Amino acid sequence: MIHEGAHGIQAMDLLGRKVLMEGGRGLALLSGRINATVGRAKEVPELSAYADALALALQQVAGATQAAWSTGMPGDALANAVPYMQAFGHTVLAWIWLDVALAALTLDATKSIASTAGRLGATRYFYHYELPKIGAWLNVVGSRDQTCAALPEEAF
Repeated sequence: MIHEGAHGIQAMDLLGRKVLMEGGRGLALLSGRINATVGRAKEVPELSAYADALALALQQVAGATQAAWSTGMPGDALANAVPYMQAFGHTVLAWIWLDVALAALTLDATKSIASTAGRLGATRYFYHYELPKIGAWLNVVGSRDQTCAALPEEAF
């Protein structure tokens, strides 16, 4: 997390500019790369459930992106930019962990059993403890909840 306001600014930049740039081309490119990893992981029985979870997370992020901008009003969309960025970041980290797990099972034949177990354990942890958090974050994004945005400045 970046403090002193930069975290919120980065979140607004992600949801307000980056995912919309060039008609969503960057988000589509990222989604394509994530889906390629999902496709490879579905072929590995130990990783199939994680591949499904990542595919669902990516769909949730895409749905929340569309829902946030469904009114066309930046204030509605950006009211929950921080939870959007948290969910987006967790989805990207889930992709990275799935890629690490794939490498551990397919490319790390020369590595120790312990290091492979460690990589798979870290992946399992992330998918069981961290990735499920995105549902709560994206719920407020998709509903365009105004709880935080509606508080007057004097309330702080």
